[in-house]
Amino acid sequence: MTINPDLQGRSYPAAEVYDVGREKIREFARAVKATHPAHFDVDAAKALGHNDLVAPPTFAIIIAQRADAQLIEDPEAGIDFSRVVHADQRFTHHRPIFAGDRLVAELHVDGVRAMGGGAMITTRSEIFALGSGDSREPVTTTTSSILVRGEGQ
Repeated sequence: MTINPDLQGRSYPAAEVYDVGREKIREFARAVKATHPAHFDVDAAKALGHNDLVAPPTFAIIIAQRADAQLIEDPEAGIDFSRVVHADQRFTHHRPIFAGDRLVAELHVDGVRAMGGGAMITTRSEIFALGSGDSREPVTTTTSSILVRGEGQ
């Protein structure tokens, strides 16, 4: 199947809410070998002026990948996940992620470029913390590039 070039400019709305828990932060910190006490100890985080545990900067990938899944699973996209190679990932943090945050991500397809028999797709996830009412506070912007290999590659 060929990648749909009309994906460029498409957006996928925020879907499922991700509730950031203390133990999830601790597990992620252990997995990525982040050793700062503010990832594990509430008192250490509070000593730095935070209300709760602080997630390592790359924790945002969990929420971004949930948004990316909407694109991968979209039958109109033409993406065979078995042919995907992750090429690049970047984070722009607007504020740290804390235990207790309720996060959502909107996905935007910023680029689709044919490459041989495949395509390079660039996406942007805008991650927000939900507040009272309809308020949404920007938390992180992630930019990702994936290469979808063509048949025979």
